[in-house]
Amino acid sequence: MKTNWWKAGAVLLLVYTTIAGLLMPVPRLPILNESIRNLYFHVPMWFGMTIILATSVYYSIRYLRTPTPQLDILSHESAKTGIYMGIVGLATGSIWARYTWGTWWTNDPKLNGAAIAMLIYGAYLVLRSSFQDEQQRARISAIYNIFAFAAAMPLFFILPRLTDSLHPGAGGNPAFAKYDLDSNMRMVFYPAVIGWTLLAFWVTQVACRFAFLKLKVYEKQLA
Repeated sequence: MKTNWWKAGAVLLLVYTTIAGLLMPVPRLPILNESIRNLYFHVPMWFGMTIILATSVYYSIRYLRTPTPQLDILSHESAKTGIYMGIVGLATGSIWARYTWGTWWTNDPKLNGAAIAMLIYGAYLVLRSSFQDEQQRARISAIYNIFAFAAAMPLFFILPRLTDSLHPGAGGNPAFAKYDLDSNMRMVFYPAVIGWTLLAFWVTQVACRFAFLKLKVYEKQLA
C-alpha cells in the first residue's frame, strides 16, 4: 500500500487540476479569453509525453546493453503511452486552435512539427509489427526508438522557436509566463504537470504488468 502513494497523488492532482482549472479565475486576455484554461490540460500532456518518451529511450539503451524481454516491454509500453498522450495533446491543441485562431489546423511550425513527430513514432509501432523474430524486433525497435526521440524533440521544442509561430514563446509571440505574472495559473499549472506525468507512468505500469503476465504464460507454454 505504501508503494502506491504516488497513484493517490496522481488522482488528487488531476481532480484538483480539473476543478480548479475550470473554476479558478484566469487572466482576461484578448482572443484567448476562457480558452486559456486549456493550458492546464494541453501543455501538461506534452510534459508527460516528453518524460515518458525519455523513459522509453532509457529502457531502450538498457536493452541494447543487456537484452532482456522485460526491458523491451518497458521500453515499448512507455513509448506507447507517450504516443497516446501525444495524440491527445494534438487533439486538445486542435480544439484550442479552433476557438482562438478560428480553424482546427493551421500551417504553424509547431503544429506541423508535432504531427511529423507523431508520424515518426507511428512508424515505430509499424516497425515492431513487421518482425517475426522477437530478438530482432526488440533490437531494431530499441535503435529506432532512440533516433525517433532525437528527431522528435527538436520538432517539438527547438525548430518552432526558430521561425515565426502563432504559439506563445516563438517568433516574437510572448510566452504565457511573460504576461501572466500572478500566481493563480501557476497554482494549477505546476500540479497539472505533475499529475499528468504521474498518470503517464501509472498507465505504463498497468500495461507493463499485463505484458509481463502474457510473457510468463508464453514461457510456460514453451516449457
